[in-house]
Amino acid sequence: MQTADPGTRPFPTYDPNAKFEVKTEDVEFHKVGGEPLLARIYRPQGSGPFPALMDIHGGAWTMSDRTGNEQMAMGLASSGLVVCAPDFRQAPQHKYPANVQDINYATRWFKAHAAAYAADPRHLGGIGGSSGGHLVMLSAMRPRDPRYASIPLPEAPDIDASLAYVIACWPILDPFYRMFFAQETSQKGLVERTEGYFPDRAAMREGNPQLILDRGEPCEKPPALLIQGTADNNLTHAMSLKFVASYQLEGGEAELEIFPDMAHGFGNQPGPEADRAIALERAFVARQLQRLAGR
Repeated sequence: MQTADPGTRPFPTYDPNAKFEVKTEDVEFHKVGGEPLLARIYRPQGSGPFPALMDIHGGAWTMSDRTGNEQMAMGLASSGLVVCAPDFRQAPQHKYPANVQDINYATRWFKAHAAAYAADPRHLGGIGGSSGGHLVMLSAMRPRDPRYASIPLPEAPDIDASLAYVIACWPILDPFYRMFFAQETSQKGLVERTEGYFPDRAAMREGNPQLILDRGEPCEKPPALLIQGTADNNLTHAMSLKFVASYQLEGGEAELEIFPDMAHGFGNQPGPEADRAIALERAFVARQLQRLAGR
């Protein structure tokens, strides 16, 4: 079995302007109740090893699958990043924190098996969009929470689900506030999906990145990039601004890139603004990897 220990190898270089052919592979990484969970691996073609990141899809906690962020995943992988996009249990059949448990496990599994996909597990990052932005940030802030890390990984029991950086695209970082916003703007479906995901209002406040910061709870704060369009009717600009301010106030590094006139999920729709978003994501990854590798 391939292990997560990269030994004394130097950390791989990353050029955000590089161009690679990408091949995809779906692999089973876990079973829940006898049903397999798959992850799509986006693998640049080359000798590697390549830096890597986790890709967490959106869908209001109830829809979509590992292909949900395919445009961004392909755009990142084609610059020389191995991207692991896992499926996970979804509401209303599976409520919080089931999907965070799956994401935590998938992160640890990928670290343990990274070498099999020409990936270097050091400085693993994460990206997520919409509810996936909520999930990737929540997992990154609480990588060792015993509830989230409750699924054992026998082949690598000492690996944790920490992430070196997070890219949160049009993220629902305060689902409690967003539910009331959805009520006020008559978005019944968003209200129903939020209430279908969280067991109750208390859980909606507990599993909430913004309120974790507001409560001053100890948590990890990897550098974060937020991306949002001004025409997003799914969440408010103020929500992202507040999160960035709170994150910085609590000692984290966070930045917000605003895209004029862009709607929710625009980064997964072909066009020049999606291309610009992917270029910003690549540049952010490059800065983080350079900093972490001491270059």
